[in-house]
Amino acid sequence: MTKRTVTQQYPDVQPDLPPRTRGVIGLFEENCTVCMLCARECPDWCIYIDSHKETVPPAAPGGRERSRNVLDRFAIDFALCMYCGICIEVCPFDALFWSPEFEYAETDIHELTHERDKLREWMWTVPEPPALDPAAEEPKEIAAARKAADKLAAQQQAEAAEQGPQETPGEGT
Repeated sequence: MTKRTVTQQYPDVQPDLPPRTRGVIGLFEENCTVCMLCARECPDWCIYIDSHKETVPPAAPGGRERSRNVLDRFAIDFALCMYCGICIEVCPFDALFWSPEFEYAETDIHELTHERDKLREWMWTVPEPPALDPAAEEPKEIAAARKAADKLAAQQQAEAAEQGPQETPGEGT
């Protein structure tokens, strides 16, 4: 209350937004497995997903064919969206992210349904995640992998020490 009010000259001067601002949702389509969790958990039912199954040939001879979901349509109706972020939180494959873009107003409400092409464009404006705390505890998966690798390296060194130095053919004969 003791400071002077400052009028933001918005269209001419862009506002300074916090780095992790919730603006619009971006889609990283390569990570989407069409699990439909985001659409099921959305309280506003503003996410529309269409897909079909595709048969994939076996990876190795004698293997069996697999089927996988292929994304046909992914759209979000931002006229209905309440920007709660539940869809981003429940996505197990990190396909949805917050983008700080906020200038996507339309004159027609029907144009606020953005298809996957538009959502993919916003993916490139998503900021990098904050760096990990160097004092943080190592994730248990990485710790277990490191322990197994250290154990394997110790076994290989013990085997090499048991065999002793080997003479290569052509040396000293």
